[in-house]
Amino acid sequence: MYEQFKNILVDELSIDPDQISMDAELAKDLGINSLELADLALLCEDKLGVEIDDKQLSKFIRVGDVVNYLQSLE
Repeated sequence: MYEQFKNILVDELSIDPDQISMDAELAKDLGINSLELADLALLCEDKLGVEIDDKQLSKFIRVGDVVNYLQSLE
């Protein structure tokens, strides 16, 4: 799931893959703002075939938070 999410960040948001790690903070390290986070959730839903609860978005601080949540949906 990590690689799939990383690919979405790289391909769709043009984030440098060298900046992405499980501990990377979405806002601080990757520069993702709240609007981009909402877009990212929609991209994940489309590309990974999952449904992300909007209430979860505020809990997504690090890449690992998103990956762990996505894994819990499998």
